[in-house]
Amino acid sequence: MAVYTEVSDEAVAEFVSEYDLGGIVAFRGIAEGVENSNYSLKTTHGDYILTLYERRVAPEDLPWFLGLMEHLAEHAIPAPRPVPGRDGESLRRLAGRYAAITTFLPGVWPRRVRQLHCAPLGEALARLHLAGAGYAPERANALGPEAWPRLLSASTPGGDAVRVGLIGELEKALGRILAGWPGRLPRGHIHADLFPDNVFFLEGKISGLIDFYFAATDLYAYDVAVCLNAWCFEPDFSCNVTKARALLGAYEAVRPLSAAERAALPVLCQGAAMRFLLTRLYDWLNTPDGALVTRKDPIEYLRRLNFHLEARDEHAYGI
Repeated sequence: MAVYTEVSDEAVAEFVSEYDLGGIVAFRGIAEGVENSNYSLKTTHGDYILTLYERRVAPEDLPWFLGLMEHLAEHAIPAPRPVPGRDGESLRRLAGRYAAITTFLPGVWPRRVRQLHCAPLGEALARLHLAGAGYAPERANALGPEAWPRLLSASTPGGDAVRVGLIGELEKALGRILAGWPGRLPRGHIHADLFPDNVFFLEGKISGLIDFYFAATDLYAYDVAVCLNAWCFEPDFSCNVTKARALLGAYEAVRPLSAAERAALPVLCQGAAMRFLLTRLYDWLNTPDGALVTRKDPIEYLRRLNFHLEARDEHAYGI
């Protein structure tokens, strides 16, 4: 979450007047995250999140995202539920942006990931994959492998200022990843961005999965690889195999991975690391001055990528 677009009190009041949510009690920007403008909204009826869609979110994709969230919430996945206005529409315009209000989910995200978080995460991810199978519309992954060369090219002019020789290193790694990318693996709707700050815990259980605006129809095992990158590395960027084993074991207790999915884990993890390295690098070079947003260091994902490039097989992840 972040704030790129400032919204006046008067504009918010007019926007909220189109809903049956009562009066506004509090309204403030949320600085965490990097993609959309997000605000915490408290009314006399309860707590909500107001999102203004920015940057990489295509307007034509918004009904798909909102529909998926609604579908998952209806199938016992703790996803935010879009709130319709009095006219029945969830998607509206505010401050020149498409915008929507969703329900607020209680809990806190883990600032420090421990092993005890990894099994609940793996189970929740598998349940999300199974529940999503009933949502018929599909959406191509706009930040899948086809997008990575374009992202790298866009960051080439300033990339070596972030780290000497970075662009050449990434060009070599990306060529290897794309050459080995698997095609015929089980696929369906994936979250594609299930980082710790998108997962809320309450009393030791997962109480919320948020930020579905990178969700897409893609390889299930790629979603697993995203989570291995995000949840199973220590502050020194070493892979914690115990955490990986807990995550994968809990996932497979709900949805077993095929032999082909297991064998593809190293290249899928390479690709997931590359995807987040490239988007972080682009944002590092292009975040507007004055935006209420916390930039994320792309080099953290270079360290992960190097681990995955050296992984011989799935056993590197505790399988």
